[in-house]
Amino acid sequence: MRIHLIAIGGSAMHNFALALADSGHDVTGSDDQIFEPSRSRLDKAGLLPEMDGWHPDRLNPDIDIVILGMHARTDNPELLRAQEMGLTIQSYPEFLRFATRDKKRMVIAGSHGKTTVTSMILHAMKGAGQSTDLMVGAQLEGFDRMVHLDPHTEWAVIEGDEYLSSPIDPKPKFLWYGPHVTVITGIAWDHVNVFPTEEDYIAQFSTYLLTVEHGGTVVHCTEDKLLARVIAQAQPLRPDIRWIGYQTPPHHPTSTGSEVTLDGTKPLAVSLLGAHNMQNLAAARACCVAMGMDAVDFDAHMTDFTGAARRLEMAHESNDFVVFRDFAHAPSKLRATQASVVGQFPDREVTAVFELHTFSSLNKDFLPQYHGSMDAVDHAVVYFDPDVVAHKRLPSLDAEFVRACFGRTSLEVITDQAELNARLQDVPQSNHVLLMMSSGRFGGVNIIPNPRPVTSSQ
Repeated sequence: MRIHLIAIGGSAMHNFALALADSGHDVTGSDDQIFEPSRSRLDKAGLLPEMDGWHPDRLNPDIDIVILGMHARTDNPELLRAQEMGLTIQSYPEFLRFATRDKKRMVIAGSHGKTTVTSMILHAMKGAGQSTDLMVGAQLEGFDRMVHLDPHTEWAVIEGDEYLSSPIDPKPKFLWYGPHVTVITGIAWDHVNVFPTEEDYIAQFSTYLLTVEHGGTVVHCTEDKLLARVIAQAQPLRPDIRWIGYQTPPHHPTSTGSEVTLDGTKPLAVSLLGAHNMQNLAAARACCVAMGMDAVDFDAHMTDFTGAARRLEMAHESNDFVVFRDFAHAPSKLRATQASVVGQFPDREVTAVFELHTFSSLNKDFLPQYHGSMDAVDHAVVYFDPDVVAHKRLPSLDAEFVRACFGRTSLEVITDQAELNARLQDVPQSNHVLLMMSSGRFGGVNIIPNPRPVTSSQ
């Protein structure tokens, strides 16, 4: 097919372009800005647009499908031209459902842990020698791309996001997929720009359960109260579904990660930290068993699993100083990540730095949801860029309001890159842990403090 991608430079979209070209399709695309690593990867594949910007003249009747990315606006010149010509326009989740229509679909949903659980499942499937179609939200070790499409695979493993599908399709992405097996890891209100109330947000998961294929399987965390409520309401409506609950397995920290006991088996050594990751491990195990894998085989494949990029990823280690970076941005994610680090290093002080970057986290109406979410660590810092707030067309924030929302009087609030950089340089580099949490990049500041000179007395 001839496929044109509007906003080809996005994280998911450029991976779709690479996967589609690799599958033999004729792929073109456009974008007004393409950053690294998307630019280099598209260029290497011969898919980088000749020039940045939108060029409606590139749209013609020979194009079979136009895939519209989230970066495009509703008045995008190429989108308007495609609509005028009557071309088939799809969001990438709609296209993904079309591309996997003859496969069994395993979809990972929930407000947190999706990428990690997806990564675990894919790692186990690869270890078992079973290739799958895939869509995941981070670059994974051992995988060239975040998207893979192959007509010969039996399963498609898809990270199912609840955010809207495209600028012209407000349907949550995961409502497109129609899973045969799915897991919901938990529910915690997010995306306030799309779901203005908690009930609006919760309702999307209730609707999602109605999209599970007849006779399908739903794996769900029994420890999540909101999710338990949704499951209890859905079960009478879907007596055809097999419901499988899971919870956090017994575990304890070790010098190299954790030791976890799954379903009464002998303890398993893994290089993962904290209760949240142990919960993710139980979720992935239940999913793989539902897909036909033996639990013992799954356990064996997890011994060398190192995690997904920017998901509690160790960015630096020297003697007794460690730097972690994590994608955490919602209140529940902050709490889980900090608990994991504090639990792993009970004898070290922890400095946690959180960047307000998403629409929800920068929204005055949502910020009170963060109350108490930075209380687990010794030193807590919140950073935000006033220019980002203005760019998102949100009311300005001041430090005292942010501090009050978090409910910690000792919270340091920083709004300047130079000040953030100086604060990072002040972090002790002995018997200490630095935890950097953001869905952004801290404005480009180097998150690893410069090494201190070693002094000695004669």
